[in-house]
Amino acid sequence: MPENHLFLSPLAILIESYIAEKRAVGYKFKKAAAMLKRFDSFAYSYGLTEVILTKQLVIEWTVRKPNESISTQCGRISLLRGLAEYMSRTGYSAYIYPRAMITMNRYTYIPYIFSSDEIKRIFEICDHYPPKDCTPNRHMVLPVLLRMLYGCGLRISEALNLTIQDVDLNKGTLYIRNTKFNKERILPMAYSLTGRCQEYSKTIGIGKVGNPFFFPSPFGGHYSETTIYKLFREVLWQAKISHLGKGKGPRIHDLRHVFAVNCLKKWVLEGKDLNNCLPYLSAYLGHEDLRGSQRYLRLTADLYPDITSKTERYCSFIIPEVEQHEAD
Repeated sequence: MPENHLFLSPLAILIESYIAEKRAVGYKFKKAAAMLKRFDSFAYSYGLTEVILTKQLVIEWTVRKPNESISTQCGRISLLRGLAEYMSRTGYSAYIYPRAMITMNRYTYIPYIFSSDEIKRIFEICDHYPPKDCTPNRHMVLPVLLRMLYGCGLRISEALNLTIQDVDLNKGTLYIRNTKFNKERILPMAYSLTGRCQEYSKTIGIGKVGNPFFFPSPFGGHYSETTIYKLFREVLWQAKISHLGKGKGPRIHDLRHVFAVNCLKKWVLEGKDLNNCLPYLSAYLGHEDLRGSQRYLRLTADLYPDITSKTERYCSFIIPEVEQHEAD
């Protein structure tokens, strides 16, 4: 049985088996398991007495809740569709939510691309960020962490999950493991970033207290995404960069977008063949396929009109007009 989950409805065994199958092929499935627990509780209170996934039960569970985003609703629909397909495949009766009934543009959020001046102000604030009694190392963690996100295009979860062994300070590389889409990869760092990591490691005394993480929390484990998000908001405020609220930007994830856009801009201005270069960016970012990276082509052209003609010359035929693909 999945840890920390107790299923009560007649679908309990099937839900547990579905979670086990997903994890067996490499998915973490933690959030999905928690959501399936909520669905199981719903089915139990609904009065389900048979091992069957009825249309009425599916429709009532997937109806959009007050103040719920379409993205969150689509996530619940997708998860329940997966369970239904598993049940059908294993010989049980299950209503499969039709894919055509709801569509979502995963790119409704427009990334905030920080200017060079804004990035400079952010780093200046980080370099002078004060320590705090309860978190005495945050002023050393923040400058290196944000530079790593900006310089390597990492997801915040990927950076925070780095262990001491994952950061090769001699070769200047990062080993990114247990990632979204299971895209493990080894990334090179710039010499300047490697130097900062070396100095940071010596100053903070990485590993001396038995914590295996490169960005260790004073409370054990690594810093949480929520904590870093709050610190980032404070940095934005001090840098006089307007923050519109959680989920509305600028987000810390936008540093990853800046990395991708700057990379493409550099290639375009150098006259590189983006048809050959784009797969490298896709692999570097850990995207599931090229679609996640192709979006940056249009974003780059929109942000820098002076290179639009070059972008069109080299990659107009691979800029997609798609509605549903990877969002980050």
